[in-house]
Amino acid sequence: MSSMAAAVVALENLTLNITQEIHVKASLEVTFEALLEQLGPGNQVTDGTPMPMKLEAWPGGRWFRDLGDGNGHLWAHVQAIKRPTLLEFAGPLFMSYPVASNVQYRLSETDGGTLIKFHHAALGLIQDDHRRGVTGGWGTMNERVRKAAEAHGSFAAGGGKKQ
Repeated sequence: MSSMAAAVVALENLTLNITQEIHVKASLEVTFEALLEQLGPGNQVTDGTPMPMKLEAWPGGRWFRDLGDGNGHLWAHVQAIKRPTLLEFAGPLFMSYPVASNVQYRLSETDGGTLIKFHHAALGLIQDDHRRGVTGGWGTMNERVRKAAEAHGSFAAGGGKKQ
């Protein structure tokens, strides 16, 4: 293997890049509120077990798991928030080792609802089990956001009005 090929393999082993698009049949505002709820107190692990999080929805706010008595796990800080179109985090997330992550939720109006463009980029010593599970984990969480938003405020066919 050439030194250039070895460098590419080494870099790929240190990075993580996940992109997902979620189409939601609900307004931008309803979808954004569902996002905050599902990332915060309504959060669950992939098997449906509750894992409520605290989300301080302002620049510099913390996104963390509060275990009580001053214990917990900081996932990230809110890097940017522009209601109802952007929520961005920077931090290690669920990885308690040397890693930096950026997570972006960009929301835009589409015909019949909202498009969420999700992106998670990470750099660090990413463990193989996290690398294997993270795409499914985000997929499950993002599907819960979609379902919650659609349950709260869906659109009528063709009219774009809340039912």
